[in-house]
Amino acid sequence: MDKILAKPADTKQDLFSIAELAGEFDISTRTIRFYESKGLITPDRVGTTRVFRRRDRTRLLLILRGKRLGFSLKEISEYLELYDADNTQATQTQHLLNRVNTRLDMLRAQKSDLEVAIEELEAMQGYAEEQLKKQSA
Repeated sequence: MDKILAKPADTKQDLFSIAELAGEFDISTRTIRFYESKGLITPDRVGTTRVFRRRDRTRLLLILRGKRLGFSLKEISEYLELYDADNTQATQTQHLLNRVNTRLDMLRAQKSDLEVAIEELEAMQGYAEEQLKKQSA
């Protein structure tokens, strides 16, 4: 199962250690600290220990999902800011829809370009194989 889509074993859990989140999402603690340094997640501190709440876990889930879908950290950050600012989530949802549509358009164009490139390479492959057959005959 995709770890990014996984749910915690105990959905009533309120606090998480950095090691628990790293294990749950199959990422390094360094990755989590990187997202913290970028201001994308803001765990509480108990002494020198990071304590993550459900909100941080949810934000980490959104960050990882956004990265997997090809969004930049800047785009993810903008999305998270809207998530915090809009209780109705209408602005956030509209922003998400706009970004998703843009990303889909780009991926569809890349897919089309890849299909053309594959066809051209297959034609070149066929030509090269035919030439080799002629030379060995």
